[in-house]
Amino acid sequence: RARFNPELNQSWFGSVMEVINSVTMLSIVLAGAALIREREHGTLEHLLVMPITPLEIVTAKIWANALVVLLAVGASLHFIVRGSLGVPIQGSISLFLTATALYLFATTSIGIFLATVARSMPQLGLLTILVVFPITTLSGNTTPLDSMPEVIQLIMSCSPSTHYVKIAQAVLYRGAGLDRVWRELALVTGIGTLFFAAALLRFRRTVSAALG
Repeated sequence: RARFNPELNQSWFGSVMEVINSVTMLSIVLAGAALIREREHGTLEHLLVMPITPLEIVTAKIWANALVVLLAVGASLHFIVRGSLGVPIQGSISLFLTATALYLFATTSIGIFLATVARSMPQLGLLTILVVFPITTLSGNTTPLDSMPEVIQLIMSCSPSTHYVKIAQAVLYRGAGLDRVWRELALVTGIGTLFFAAALLRFRRTVSAALG
């Protein structure tokens, strides 16, 4: 017997995984595009002459874009996944949204980092493809992670998407609580902090180059 989905209804699995894919893509693209547009329109220089630090600029870009995506996730789960598709959500929505907020912290930091590397929107688009495609297809949301080569599993353990997918499947499908997913939550937070530090370092270098 198939546990948690006895009729093997594809929409039960696919709908939540598509939400996760959309979260990954939108958070990276929106955060990166926001910074690129500031540079292209010359408003980044306006921000630099204001009495705010690079940390405050990066933090503002991250939480503003993450908040939009987080609200969209909550609406999608309520109206589309649970409402239209009738997917039975077993676990705590608030716990899942908390995990989503931590995941958005990581992915928007990735978007900011890519924006500091790219020089234009087309370059950002190409970099986004190189980043989004692997972390969405190799994170375990389309193919079980256990069926992949061990090298791929080791590499993907450094991606926040891998741990976020585990959280989503455990909480939404199996009704797991915090005691079951705290390790993945800690890993998402830790990986997000590393990406945030890298994005902030790159942004400070960009600011120094612009002022110099």
